[in-house]
Amino acid sequence: MQASVSKHSPRELHRIIQDAAHAIEKARREDPTALQEISDSTDGDPFRVLIATILSHRTKDPVTALASSRLFAKYPKPTQLAQADPRTIARLIKPVGFYNTKARTVKRVARIILKEYKGRVPDDIEDLLKLPSVGRKTANCVLVYGFKRPAIPVDTHVHRIFNRIGVVKTKTPEETEEELTKIVDRKDWLPLNEVFVKFGQLICKPIGPRCPVCPLTDRCDWYRENYRDKN
Repeated sequence: MQASVSKHSPRELHRIIQDAAHAIEKARREDPTALQEISDSTDGDPFRVLIATILSHRTKDPVTALASSRLFAKYPKPTQLAQADPRTIARLIKPVGFYNTKARTVKRVARIILKEYKGRVPDDIEDLLKLPSVGRKTANCVLVYGFKRPAIPVDTHVHRIFNRIGVVKTKTPEETEEELTKIVDRKDWLPLNEVFVKFGQLICKPIGPRCPVCPLTDRCDWYRENYRDKN
């Protein structure tokens, strides 16, 4: 993909992030995203963040949160999860998507962490990417929610919203991550995912975005092209 020059400055992007955060501030406090809730409740345990992120693939936040809670209540450490029966794991995490496959995967991940990393989740993105079912979004989630290290996890919400606004013109979440890391001030990386996941769940929805209550319409290409002219 060719490098693009954004029409938005880092200062303008900072304001976009701040305005989105303010719009869903109460919701973030009362109903945090699954990963934020796990990070807050475990003081940012990288192992639990890693496993929860794997469970979250193609699964809604409330289901991820409940499944993760049940799993960690029984197997809070890599040593315990590595020895667990996959059928028991599957029963605990059901109904997350592909729960039987994920049960085998998280057990395998726990065993690799024990064997190759002495029970500690690696804090290097290249090492994280070597783990089963860990792509860039999951690896970046571990860095942000587990280690509090600046990174930009790009899920479907982040990818959709920044393309709708017109900050980026990308086809994949990986391309979106690459572009955002070039143009977003590093100080804004940590909160970005959590803000826009919640913003995407409540306001900039995949279908039927709530443009009348969105604070970003004056900076949004999608609003100008699809909503304003029809209302």
